[in-house]
Amino acid sequence: MLTTLLATLVLKQELVQQLVKEPGLELTLKPAPSPVDNPMKGLVPYAGNHDEFPHSMEFSYLPINAIVKGKNQHNWKALDDLLNDISGRGHQAIIRFFLEYPKEPTGIPQYLLNGGLKVTKWNSESAGSDPAQGLGDNTTPDYTDVNLRQCLNSFISALGKKYDGDPRLGYLTMGILGAWGEWHTWPREELFAPIEVQNEVMNAFQRSFSRTPILMRYPRGKGDPRNAENATRPFGFHDDSFAWATLDTGKSEDNWYFMPAMKAAGTLDKWKWQPIGGEIRPEAWGKCFDPKPDRPELQTTPIQDFEKCVRTTHATWLMDSGMFSEEFDRTQQRVKRAEEMVRLMGYDFTVPKARIQAGAGFLVVNVTVKNQGVAPFYPKWPLRIGLMDARKTIVRTSKGELGLENILPGNSVDRYFSATLSGLERGKYTLLLSCPNPLTNGHPVGFANESYGKDQSGWLTLGSLTL
Repeated sequence: MLTTLLATLVLKQELVQQLVKEPGLELTLKPAPSPVDNPMKGLVPYAGNHDEFPHSMEFSYLPINAIVKGKNQHNWKALDDLLNDISGRGHQAIIRFFLEYPKEPTGIPQYLLNGGLKVTKWNSESAGSDPAQGLGDNTTPDYTDVNLRQCLNSFISALGKKYDGDPRLGYLTMGILGAWGEWHTWPREELFAPIEVQNEVMNAFQRSFSRTPILMRYPRGKGDPRNAENATRPFGFHDDSFAWATLDTGKSEDNWYFMPAMKAAGTLDKWKWQPIGGEIRPEAWGKCFDPKPDRPELQTTPIQDFEKCVRTTHATWLMDSGMFSEEFDRTQQRVKRAEEMVRLMGYDFTVPKARIQAGAGFLVVNVTVKNQGVAPFYPKWPLRIGLMDARKTIVRTSKGELGLENILPGNSVDRYFSATLSGLERGKYTLLLSCPNPLTNGHPVGFANESYGKDQSGWLTLGSLTL
């Protein structure tokens, strides 16, 4: 029986290869704007019900002590509740864990505090502190503490084992260390984790995650006396002062800006295989989508050109509240501009043409896909074709060997599909293409074509054929 099966498979491949060489039905598709709420990209609000602007993801912080209840003791209810809440709205989550968050309760696990972990309380606005009197709005732990380091390694390992590749989780920003989990304790830099501890945290994430993308706050090259090198590690980056401190100004005092830091670290091409995210600087919320953004408090340093920032960083997603809050003026002009920029961010796929070849009981489809965005699509979500009959029922589907991953901006690729036609009734069929979201009710990848969603929600209509 195995011999018969192998012979059948070889025969199928020979038929497919022969059909590819023969003339087929050529289909031309018209372009159109892609959906603003395409998955894994775009503007991202804080977790909650938001219908003010289209989106496919939600962001939330979580304190580590919401999970870690004792040495090697983890209760995942808080994270599962959050992921279920967000995914219940058809969205993927972006999560960041923290130990310290100015003006908020500490995220340090209680068992470490009970065990004598030293902490420094200091004022994040004036950088002053008076531990004897317990003053200060931020609590920084002693990052050299052996028990804290064991706790972090255990937590990250358990997190990856349970959630790496979870379809509810779109991205993790590495977090953990520093104020807001942003890998700094500025201006109290002497309180930040030493390089050895930074490497321990990165090593734990690198060991524990291979499918869920991990993004770091700052790109770092070799030779930095305070910060561990991360340029060669499999992590992306997030610019949390987007459109405010993103582009290179040429001024030495602005060398900490995102793009000068990327250049200094040697990571200008990192976007080709790792995602770039971030947050629009709160002071620029709403304003950044104006024709001439206003920054009156710093007339000599205006809000940076948003489109240029997107094109230069190759950003895929950005946290934002300007389009998601009644506190900000969402003018029609701002909303339209924001929609244009979201389409530009990350990937933006269009199908200019397709070719159908049928014969000997098999169907071969060649679909040309072009990426007109600024970054690749990073997840490996399989593409599939479908045949829909006259009753609007999809009667056959077939997955391709490749999806939409790794298609660089401006590039076009061909994706091939084959399907058996045996058992199908004679008649007219509509050929469809889809890239479904692994999240059951998540947004599928929408194409920038007129016929996307024309005949079936979440499917691109390629054309019709008669059997």
